Amino acid sequence: MSAQIFINLPVSDLDASKAFYTSLGFTINEQFTDENASCVVISDTIYVMLLVPKYFAQFSEKEPVNAATHGEVINALGLSSEADVDAALANAASSGANVTKLPTKDDFMYQGAFRDLDGHSWEVFYMDPAQVQG
Repeated sequence: MSAQIFINLPVSDLDASKAFYTSLGFTINEQFTDENASCVVISDTIYVMLLVPKYFAQFSEKEPVNAATHGEVINALGLSSEADVDAALANAASSGANVTKLPTKDDFMYQGAFRDLDGHSWEVFYMDPAQVQG
């Protein structure tokens, strides 16, 4: 079995966050979704758990940071092409995200970034395998 990654994010409005992530083209796994949480399927092995703050607190001994004003983590998602990066950023912007970095090319990497409705940071990137130095 392949390792699975679950990114747990506190969200202020579960329904709005579900709508945001589905507008990006991801799906919701209803089996792991209720009034406290929603499981966003990014891929066969990557999931984002959207958790209302009270429920999030049950899993962490620390107070969650305000992602709109404080750094927490940058979630980076590798995509299949530069066009996919452009489309992801355009889709995020039209869905209410704050695009924090327009796409740029740096050697073998093409990348851009946005923050979701709660300020959680996401980077979308494409690495050209032919250009990666080994």
